[in-house]
Amino acid sequence: MHPALSIVFFTTLSGAGYGLLTWLGISVFLLQSRGSAAAPLASMQLLAAIIALVLVTAGLLCSLAHLGQPQRAWRALSQWRTSWLSREGVMALLTYIPALTMTILLWRGVRSADSAAFLALAGVLTTVMAMATVACTAMIYASLKPIPAWRHPLVVPVYLVLSLLSGAALLFVLMLWKLPGATGVATVLPSLSLIAVVAALTKFIYWREIDRAPLPADRAAAVGLPGRTVQTFEAPHTEANYITREMVFQIARDRASQLRLLAYGLFAGVPILLTLLGMAAPSSVVFTLPLAAVSILAGVFVERWLFFAEAKHVVALYY
Repeated sequence: MHPALSIVFFTTLSGAGYGLLTWLGISVFLLQSRGSAAAPLASMQLLAAIIALVLVTAGLLCSLAHLGQPQRAWRALSQWRTSWLSREGVMALLTYIPALTMTILLWRGVRSADSAAFLALAGVLTTVMAMATVACTAMIYASLKPIPAWRHPLVVPVYLVLSLLSGAALLFVLMLWKLPGATGVATVLPSLSLIAVVAALTKFIYWREIDRAPLPADRAAAVGLPGRTVQTFEAPHTEANYITREMVFQIARDRASQLRLLAYGLFAGVPILLTLLGMAAPSSVVFTLPLAAVSILAGVFVERWLFFAEAKHVVALYY
């Protein structure tokens, strides 16, 4: 498939935003269940909510840029019974309700036990709906039978774990910036390394499996001559069209391997090394943690580009 940058940016930014909303919702729920959070922590949570909403909104706007007629995007929402794209749009809009509610309550401050309970509920709903939206995004691709690489059962888990990884990195950077005695953030860095390891292992298994799995059909079947040997001597079209631009895209195997290693290094290798350095020297976390967050976002961007570039549509057999 042709890797449109608008979709790559969309899945990267929105994934990070929803991951940040997920961890923020968990944090809000746990703290409000135990009692009101301290003022610096509440301020950090408010900033995290705003940044998450900005990332999610920016990602959704990028997705609209990929549409041929963006002004008609609202029509897709009506097909939620059968379309994962429609379900994603509906879930994305519904997620704004608890997320904005949580943001407003954090801004106003907790003034009673009732408002604390309401804030905790908003946090839970935000977490659940943010992850559901990411899952719907992944299912848009996992539901497409003509693209075997996207039908793999690990597509949805990869989307979820990379969203959680990038969201956790952003949350830790905000904790480092806003909370007093921020070098204590080094105590939570092992969790970031653990998520990075899970992401790398999951993606490794996915890439290994799609490399081993052949296409479900061959060129002979594509032209209606199953069981025969078919060779092309002339392209079916004299000039490029929508199918050749969007569905038929090839990336050199050597380049794909290099980009895979780059993705591993950026979203897993570099962050793990930086977090280990931060744990060994807590004072260095001021520099290592922001670098780790930037590296993770860059790695997810490369992984997303490969996700589209390496996917082979069965129509490519005909071309």
